[in-house]
Amino acid sequence: MVYGIGCDLCSIARMEKSLLGPHGAVFARRVFGPAEQAALGLPLAEEEGTARRTAHTVASAAADFAAKEAFLKAAGTGLREPFSLCEIETVRLPGGAPAYRFSGRSAQWVEARRLRAHLSLSHEDSMAMAYCILETETCTSQLHTME
Repeated sequence: MVYGIGCDLCSIARMEKSLLGPHGAVFARRVFGPAEQAALGLPLAEEEGTARRTAHTVASAAADFAAKEAFLKAAGTGLREPFSLCEIETVRLPGGAPAYRFSGRSAQWVEARRLRAHLSLSHEDSMAMAYCILETETCTSQLHTME
């Protein structure tokens, strides 16, 4: 049974400004969890020759940020206790599909409600988008066939 649905957009340029600005490392630690930081290579290197990697990294970071916001909308709470953005991580499954991984009090909140989180991400040109569906695990559905 659907618990909540959330969708969010994030400007890739705005994410780039946040990550590459003077407080980029602080921003990255506050917003992204350890697995996300490792996958994104944060904080970003400002070395020459990394522009291509950085462009993809920034777009992925924007999509990951949108995923956090989409989850909070699906939860119906917005960013307030018990949630911390760095506890709502976007990870990639072995096949490349995005998924959520929760830790700390965010994980406790999800577990207490017996929720499963489904995630879809996309980015194109200047925007990144995330779509989240929260589903309760308490309802067992059965397929009915027409005879």
